[in-house]
Amino acid sequence: MTDPRPTTHTGRDAALTPRLLFSDLDGSLLDHHSYDWGPARPWLAQLRRLGVPVIPVTSKTRSEIVPLRQAIGLGDTPFVAENGAVVGLPPAWCHARIDRPGPDGLAIRTLGVDIGFVRKRLAVWRERLGVTFTTMSEMSLDELVDFTGLPEAEARLARMREGSEPLVWQDDEAGLEALRAGLAGDGLRLVRGGRFWHATGEAHKGSAVAWLVERYQALRGRRPLTLALGDGPNDIAMLEAVDQAVVIRGCHGLPVEPAQPALYRSEATGPTGWAEGVAYWWGRADRRLSPAGVSAREAASEEASA
Repeated sequence: MTDPRPTTHTGRDAALTPRLLFSDLDGSLLDHHSYDWGPARPWLAQLRRLGVPVIPVTSKTRSEIVPLRQAIGLGDTPFVAENGAVVGLPPAWCHARIDRPGPDGLAIRTLGVDIGFVRKRLAVWRERLGVTFTTMSEMSLDELVDFTGLPEAEARLARMREGSEPLVWQDDEAGLEALRAGLAGDGLRLVRGGRFWHATGEAHKGSAVAWLVERYQALRGRRPLTLALGDGPNDIAMLEAVDQAVVIRGCHGLPVEPAQPALYRSEATGPTGWAEGVAYWWGRADRRLSPAGVSAREAASEEASA
């Protein structure tokens, strides 16, 4: 089977190659407890100046990510919501003959399954197996606020699911494996996140990232160098789908072991670890980014004087 990752670029070639950065949010770009991204601001500003899209890839819903990406300054980049079930495309990423942007300018592509089907099968398997868990849709708003630490308004947005259902597991490991097997027969998967398990379809963060890389190449005519950063088990497929990856030290104690030769593990957590990881891959002299449109001669001159 052919490795889907393109060959890693080095030296001057890397400086001139277009780049895409894919990032998990909670526990990565956003602090696990406060949801602050302050320590990542300098790198976000530099990437924006250099024309490098920073693409959120998250378990959050579309309703959550649309205002959040504006607040972070990522309003002109795509996003992946609900662990790969939903992709949002801004105008510059749309194909004129395929995509139909909505009133907000975003074209939405659904890569997963309908939320109604997911919830129905969860209810069926809970009764059939006699296991105990609580889905996000079953939690009261106050319970969700207490469990996640989200403000009430953001907790309401978190419940607006389209293709996945988070759940809190309250039973033993054998029951979890039985539920996983039952859902697999329905074409569904259980994915572990930082706070929740997520019941979803076959689409995942890695397949959504690969889809966006193919879209970029189709529109721009060049394959980009790709970097992904994440802290949880649900980020593994994304970390395996790119050229370079960063596992950010998590607050959950869960193993994150992607099959990825170009891997860096941060010492710091959250957005501080995020900035550390970006600096490791793209901040060193031999890997430094060059602004879009720089010539080979200019890049060589800069490299020689560094």
